[in-house]
Amino acid sequence: MANYVPGSYFVYAPNKGAPIAFAIFFAISGLLFAYQTYKYKCWRMTVILPWGATIFVAGFVTRELGAYHYDELPIFIAQTVLLLEAPPVYAAALYFILGRTLYYIPYLSPIHPGRVVTTFLGIDALIGIMIANGAWRLADRDSSEGQQKAGAGLVKASIILQAVSCIGFVAIAALFHVRAAKQGILNRKLRTVLIVLYISMTLIFTRTVYRIVEYFEGYTGDVITHEPYFWVFESTLMLINSWMLNIFFPGRYLPRSNKVYLARDGKSEIIGPGWVDKRPFLVTFFDPFDIWGLIKGRDKATAFWEEENKRHGDAGQPLETNDQQGVLAATQEARKQHDPIVRQEV
Repeated sequence: MANYVPGSYFVYAPNKGAPIAFAIFFAISGLLFAYQTYKYKCWRMTVILPWGATIFVAGFVTRELGAYHYDELPIFIAQTVLLLEAPPVYAAALYFILGRTLYYIPYLSPIHPGRVVTTFLGIDALIGIMIANGAWRLADRDSSEGQQKAGAGLVKASIILQAVSCIGFVAIAALFHVRAAKQGILNRKLRTVLIVLYISMTLIFTRTVYRIVEYFEGYTGDVITHEPYFWVFESTLMLINSWMLNIFFPGRYLPRSNKVYLARDGKSEIIGPGWVDKRPFLVTFFDPFDIWGLIKGRDKATAFWEEENKRHGDAGQPLETNDQQGVLAATQEARKQHDPIVRQEV
């Protein structure tokens, strides 16, 4: 290992300027996310994007400290955990964005729109737990060989699970994309959101592959002993991803509420009751994916768009796009009656 520096937990002497630059870039991106989320009032969909950028900022600030104190184990563990945890937060934001997209055309979703978010967030939570429990064991090279192997196993498994999750995410989005295109209701806004989701998840997947190679090679491998790999495949790719989401902010293209969905004519928007998980808290805790509901057909029972189609067909009262008071009154009435008949032309 030509770059080896005695006493360094990084193996090499980390760059002292790059962490500052990336911390600033991610801070700017995070502030933009916060402003955009406030501007478009899409709290439930994009509020965790500022949080993801904040974790990156903390990670790079900690790495900057590690550049001057590369023999300090707590600093090394902190930057390792933070930089491993940040990308899954961005992935979680993509789950919310895809979920809102599927809610907009729920009848073409491969699975129930509400199930997309709960399923992928459940997987993401598991990934976060595995990373947190594995990274510190792996980073502490003074720990026993058994602990290091356990930590390495947890981190490898979490990264592989994240890669599988990325593939599943793209598969669902692509199937929805094809269905919408065949139905002729894939407008420019939806197409933009889907393309952004593909690119963003591809960047996260590429970064995940880099991490898989890094941890499977081990501490003597070429990837982990050469810092440029980190700056290209982790830092730069994730910064590109973050700024792309700033430029093509999904809140600009999708409805604020998941109660608004596109009618089958592709021209009218309907305000429905939305999908709510009415199960007791303990049931949702132990069965977040509602496997029992899938077996019992609960998804079909909560498919409110099917009810609208059966009862009202193409009926409904068209509303002007700028008629905000009319939309609000219609929404309140629809909520009272649980009747998704309110429409507005798009």
